[in-house]
Amino acid sequence: MTIATVNPATGQTVRTFVPLSEADLDAKLQCAAETFRRYRTTPLAERTRRLTRAAEILESEKEKFGRLMVTEMGKTFKAAVEEAVKCALGCRYYAEHAEQFLSDQVVETSAKRSFVSYQPIGPILAIMPWNFPFWQVFRFAAPALAAGNVGLLKHASNVPQCALAIEDIFRRAGFPEGCFQTLLIETDRVRRVIEDHRVSAVTLTGSTGAGSHVASTAGKQIKKTVLELGGSDPFIVMPTADLDAAARTAVKARTINNGQSCIAAKRFIVAEPIADEFERRLVAGIQSLVVGDPMDPNTDVGPLANEAQVKTLEDQLARSVQAGARLLVGGYRLDRPGCYFAPGVVTGITKDSPAYREEVFGPVALLFRVKDADSAIQLANDSDFGLGASAWTRDPTERDRFVAELESGMVFINAMVASDPRVPFGGVKQSGYGRELSYQGLREFVNIKTVWIQDNDNAEPAPRLSESE
Repeated sequence: MTIATVNPATGQTVRTFVPLSEADLDAKLQCAAETFRRYRTTPLAERTRRLTRAAEILESEKEKFGRLMVTEMGKTFKAAVEEAVKCALGCRYYAEHAEQFLSDQVVETSAKRSFVSYQPIGPILAIMPWNFPFWQVFRFAAPALAAGNVGLLKHASNVPQCALAIEDIFRRAGFPEGCFQTLLIETDRVRRVIEDHRVSAVTLTGSTGAGSHVASTAGKQIKKTVLELGGSDPFIVMPTADLDAAARTAVKARTINNGQSCIAAKRFIVAEPIADEFERRLVAGIQSLVVGDPMDPNTDVGPLANEAQVKTLEDQLARSVQAGARLLVGGYRLDRPGCYFAPGVVTGITKDSPAYREEVFGPVALLFRVKDADSAIQLANDSDFGLGASAWTRDPTERDRFVAELESGMVFINAMVASDPRVPFGGVKQSGYGRELSYQGLREFVNIKTVWIQDNDNAEPAPRLSESE
């Protein structure tokens, strides 16, 4: 795959890049290994000071970074600027909380002193997608660098300038050379990097297929992986819900990032008593969206990221309609230059259609009708994915059931699913494993080391529960 910036709003190639040679790639891996040996002993206060400086750069140059994101993957300028600011928030969060998350945890035992220590493990390879080209990198990089690890970024091939800009941000923030490096390489060379002895662990955000390949390759090397994969998030609306708020949020939750988000609401599961009214409001809301130039402040939905996304979405919808589904509005490519797609609503979806089982990665809402909470939960869980879920109800019993019974890594009640540095992010089933963000995200890539210190004058062995342990 060519490493290039292709503006999805125009279809024009802006800039191309020559992939790293094998010698240059090896030099970067060696640089990461050598830098880690020094950086791991850098005082935590110095690491967090540099994260704060990175946040300042992101905030002061947010418009510049926003324009870069728009050019490479087509999100609206407003959303791109907000993404840069969110990255700054993530950097500040770990700058402020890393000491708390990394402090030794004392454990009371029979020893003179016993505690758990959190220590860095080495260079971490991050394989990242194009849809949030800054945020998904920073939510890995900020905790990794705070913990004393170093980062290697294999970004999506259509956002190379974003990848290089992020590397430059960390360099300007004062992180030593080798602390964070971008690897401009083709996808088929990723296996070689994962297998390299100088790489300690891997994190990936991407498709289920990509996650399976990465996990199997890393597993053969006994290397830790964290996978944030696809999602087909349910958005459940019950009769007691605030229908105005639910319908307004539904439109936003389906079309955020031009509909290209793993945690975008995709399956709208609505109770029969309110289904007609919710459908009317959803269709009206989708029809009201302005599709156009992502740099125009009046635009609600920009282009899809690339030609492949358009073709995949067209194919999924065509096969779903052939299987019995009905398009209520939109759901087709717009006749203009670029990768523009009319936001749509699909109903009458059958179990044997792509819209039922596959992740639909674009601004198309999938509408289902159910009898009650039991059938809503059953339908929501009838999916290979389990990333996030949103449920709308004023009934405390229904709320508690959704929290307890929905099979997902995140459940939001009367709110759309979103990522926040303060809470862990990740899924179950085919949506992956491990967690990003919060203290759990930081501790995914550390050595959780048990330390047991006994008095020399009265040394006794640590207690054992059995001879096999």
